[in-house]
Amino acid sequence: MLFESITDENVRRLIAAGLLVAAVVVSAALLAGVRMVARRLERGTRRGLAAQVVRAVGRPGALLVGVGGVFLGLIVVPDLAGVRDQIGRTWAVFAILLVAQGSVNVVRAAVGWYLVNVAPRTETKFDDSMLPLLRRMLVIVIYGIAFLVILDALEFSISPILGGLGITGIAVALALQPTLSNFFAGTYVLSEGAINVGDFIELDGGPSGYVLDVGWRSTKIRTWQSNLVIIPNSVMADHVITNYNRPTKNMGVMVTCGVSYSSDLAEVERIAMEVGEEVVEEVSAAVNNTRPFFGFSTFGDSNIDFWLFLQAEDRWGSFVVTNELVKRLHARFKVEGIEINYPVRKIVYEDGAPPGGPALQAQAAS
Repeated sequence: MLFESITDENVRRLIAAGLLVAAVVVSAALLAGVRMVARRLERGTRRGLAAQVVRAVGRPGALLVGVGGVFLGLIVVPDLAGVRDQIGRTWAVFAILLVAQGSVNVVRAAVGWYLVNVAPRTETKFDDSMLPLLRRMLVIVIYGIAFLVILDALEFSISPILGGLGITGIAVALALQPTLSNFFAGTYVLSEGAINVGDFIELDGGPSGYVLDVGWRSTKIRTWQSNLVIIPNSVMADHVITNYNRPTKNMGVMVTCGVSYSSDLAEVERIAMEVGEEVVEEVSAAVNNTRPFFGFSTFGDSNIDFWLFLQAEDRWGSFVVTNELVKRLHARFKVEGIEINYPVRKIVYEDGAPPGGPALQAQAAS
């Protein structure tokens, strides 16, 4: 060892005292330097993170230097020669704890800074919901690793502990399989960012409504009947979901109708377009910067079918726009004398007249 060649016990005691004093002075100087550097870095948001990291690392680091000097001084003291191994192990425990505390401080500082300065500006709730949980998990992992390293430094065998943790982890995973399934599905739902609070969604073959909350275990929606529906995230991850708010809230509205074969199709198109323009201009739920689209679609059994397409501002507005289109088209066609047939069948006989004599012919004619 460095001081083994010094045989004079009084000299070694003086050296130990000097090491203790030096450790205290250096530790205090490091703390002062950390405060000074942190104050200089606390200018601006980005530098604020650097200041927090410096503070998080600086304090345990300064304490580590001071404690290290104390233990080094204790080892030099000749009266403690018989317990040097115990002093070394104790120093190892303190050093591991201080390193773990510094790591925990860095994690807390970095995550806390992100939650305050960055998370409020992101579009999704993924970081707001995940980072606090991730912070807690990292703290537990760091302290858990530190505990195992301390046991190893104290010459305890940690192999049985690691084996037991593995078996326990498998048992816990099997027991909590549904919960873990919802947890990881919630991670998927949050990380995708495709569903946010306030969106109107509809599950394939399931309920529809406005999203109230996206949590780790479930997603809560409010249906149009104002009922609360709680959907496990595993169900959300396994089903096709239609989000009526993405990529925009604007929603297409298509109304189909049919007119008699005797109608003037050009006149039908003109009237339908006029009605569509009226709805766009007069109905607040319609998008007023998009013109309506019109098109004939097929020759139906009783009518020639057509469609009229507009855009509504959102899902609820689509119902309002559809309602106005149906009412106004029906009223306008009635005024213009354009017929919308009931389902009818036309029977054509080979000789032009129904069989069975005059009575049946008169009945058929009526």
